[in-house]
Amino acid sequence: MIQSLTPTEIARTAEWIASIQLKNGMIPWFPGGHADPWNHTEAAMALLLAGRRPEADRAFEWLAATQLEDGSWCRYHLAEGIEDPRRDPNVGAYVATGAWWHYLTTGDFGFLESFWPVIEGAIEFVRRLQQPGGEILWSMDPDGHRGRYALLTSTASIHHSLRCAVAVAEQLGFERPEWELASDLVVEAIVHRPDAFAPKERWAMDWYYPVLSGALQGEAAEQRIDGRWREFILDGVGVRCVSDEPWVTAAETAECAMALDAIGMRDRALALLAATRHMREEDGSYWTGCVHPQCVRYPGGEKTTYTAAAVLMADHALWGHGPTAGLFRGETLPAVVDVVASEPLGEGRSGG
Repeated sequence: MIQSLTPTEIARTAEWIASIQLKNGMIPWFPGGHADPWNHTEAAMALLLAGRRPEADRAFEWLAATQLEDGSWCRYHLAEGIEDPRRDPNVGAYVATGAWWHYLTTGDFGFLESFWPVIEGAIEFVRRLQQPGGEILWSMDPDGHRGRYALLTSTASIHHSLRCAVAVAEQLGFERPEWELASDLVVEAIVHRPDAFAPKERWAMDWYYPVLSGALQGEAAEQRIDGRWREFILDGVGVRCVSDEPWVTAAETAECAMALDAIGMRDRALALLAATRHMREEDGSYWTGCVHPQCVRYPGGEKTTYTAAAVLMADHALWGHGPTAGLFRGETLPAVVDVVASEPLGEGRSGG
């Protein structure tokens, strides 16, 4: 029988994530590793759903402290300094998702007010990298030189973050129609202009992220999932991070389960999430992935905070209650623009 994580298991995983957090609030991928704002934010969200607000608040304080003047963040941070100074709009935009999650969890309007400048700066940076066709360039160098292409996973993730940012603005009494337009343009690009994105067809995230983000819904979303199911899914094992290698990753498995849940494929979602069990350790940590069929842990036997966070969030989405449980089903968020495509992004045509 497929079952949810128990309260004890959830608490143990959250405790493990908290044990990796640094004194300044940063949550690295693993001890001694780097952090990026996207995965750092997701770890903070997992801490909140497990009731560890003090640690989560320190994580949000770290985000506010490390945001740059243009609203962006460096791509990778170390305990003492910067590892990669490029700016990544996707990792920055995700702070809006984290802030909305924080408010839905705690009801703390004061937090939302105090964090608003961080969100506004992050989203305005994203908008500066959006192209007329809707796609969003994936990076900017410290000298202001923009990346040459857009990534589908990145742009799709930003779509969900934009919707969260609009929800925050509305809660605070602000109107941001330009953010709504940016979100609508992303959907237009994903549905109508798949060639706008760099070709990354072998990556699982490019397959399911347009669905997870809500950019693809209904029949188009179902066709996309069914079209490459056999390429990416190893029954009982999980999701291959790339279609041509037997590398199963727990984070992609958990995220894909959330994508399935978002379009009503609950039975498949539950079975897929259950496959993460074999990568869980007694202390609540999760291995990043394994090589099938030997199930050799990789890379280098690595256990990661973002993986543990993704599993907790997927478990919450499939088994939990309250507004955060439905966030990736689009609940509490503005509606997605209804785009009718003559040739919808279907059987895995992707990039990003």
